[in-house]
Amino acid sequence: MTGLYIGGAWGPAADGATFATLDPAEATVITECAEAGPADVDRAVAAARAALDDPAWAELPAAARARLLWKVADLVEEHADELAELETRDNGQPLAVARNVTVPGTAEHFRYFAGWCTKIEGSVLPVSYPDTLHYTRREPVGVCALITPWNFPLMIAAWKLAPALACGNTVIVKPAEQTPLTTVRLVELMALAGFPPGVVNLLTGGPETGAALAGHAGVDKISFTGSTSVGRSLVHASADNLKRLTLELGGKTPSIIAADADIDAAVAGNVQGALFNSGQVCAAYSRFYVDRKRADEFTSKMAAAADALKVGPGLDPATDLGPLISEDHLMAVDAHVRSALYDGAQLVTGGRRAEGPGFFYRPTVFAEVTDAMAVAREEVFGPVIPVLAYDDPDEIAGRANGLEYGLAASIWTNDLSTAHRLAARIRAGAVFINMIHVPDAATTWGGYKASGWGREMGPYAIDAYTEVKGVWTHLGRV
Repeated sequence: MTGLYIGGAWGPAADGATFATLDPAEATVITECAEAGPADVDRAVAAARAALDDPAWAELPAAARARLLWKVADLVEEHADELAELETRDNGQPLAVARNVTVPGTAEHFRYFAGWCTKIEGSVLPVSYPDTLHYTRREPVGVCALITPWNFPLMIAAWKLAPALACGNTVIVKPAEQTPLTTVRLVELMALAGFPPGVVNLLTGGPETGAALAGHAGVDKISFTGSTSVGRSLVHASADNLKRLTLELGGKTPSIIAADADIDAAVAGNVQGALFNSGQVCAAYSRFYVDRKRADEFTSKMAAAADALKVGPGLDPATDLGPLISEDHLMAVDAHVRSALYDGAQLVTGGRRAEGPGFFYRPTVFAEVTDAMAVAREEVFGPVIPVLAYDDPDEIAGRANGLEYGLAASIWTNDLSTAHRLAARIRAGAVFINMIHVPDAATTWGGYKASGWGREMGPYAIDAYTEVKGVWTHLGRV
């Protein structure tokens, strides 16, 4: 059983409540986890507030903060095999993904933001008042509640923890109840690295725990990755004390395949872009606009490539696609497939549950999809590929922009003018040209419209986790 980590100590929930976390490949319980209630939230917030002003953290030199973050990266690498296997068991992602993407990405984020600790600076600005010196300071926002999703639990925790701590904040991390285990282990490693008590706190639990953090007056900021509907609820919950919010929410990424695209390269890239982590990716390529002259070729080759993928347990080295996260999520994905069939989409391959005791679903390709169909408009978050044809290249940006989402987009073309004109017209936070979606610690990540508020990663994360203070000094005699 795992516990809560509050004020530098591990322990059970105040009321003794627990919940089970499942292996989605076997549909069996891995372990029980403490379920934080209101009293635990109060204790964690109090510990984080106390640590915020404790000289052990507040006066820790920036270079020492950097060494702590760097030590976490070292510990992540030392325990890489353990973390990768734990992520695969709790989340279902193929072990190769956990080893080659999740764990290295986690370490890289801590190293990148360790470098920022000594480079967070203000500026001296000329002002119109005579004999006046004006300068700015960047200061921590305060107590940050970091609420992470189940699809990449370890790496997305690092996306939030590393910049928040680099900026001198204190944190309460709340992983998704479906996948808490690698976050628990990461916090154990952070305690081993030597963070002062109360700087890093961990609450495991379900939506009620997250809602209690969102409504707590002692929390200064929420950083949330998850669904748009939950993001909207957090906006309402944060209104009483006007918490700062960073929200990375849902997506329905359009992938545009131009008439001049290398279809074989486009198929290879789009199969990865659509089915990476079984399509359980916020930026997954999930609606495919193909020039009508190439649509049949693209669709048949996508179906063949999808059929060639091996669906199975993530711990099997031969597996390409692991399970979906839960039975409920599998049923939701299947409902989208049934809806597409009802609406008249043509099923080319897949469309059913796969064999095995866990939550496996066959990769699914649809042809003859229209913009009005729900499968082309709603976030499926599963291995479903709807192909839509277009006739006029001038219409495609408008169609791509036609939904409330704007997280990412993809363009496949051999014409640089086409690529960059479309990239400028599409309203999305990231546009990937002739490649799959690959966020990087050094650059921006976040969405337009209902895909979120604010940006993570790179220097943009420093903006998210600091307040800017202006200091005015009159230099004349008083």
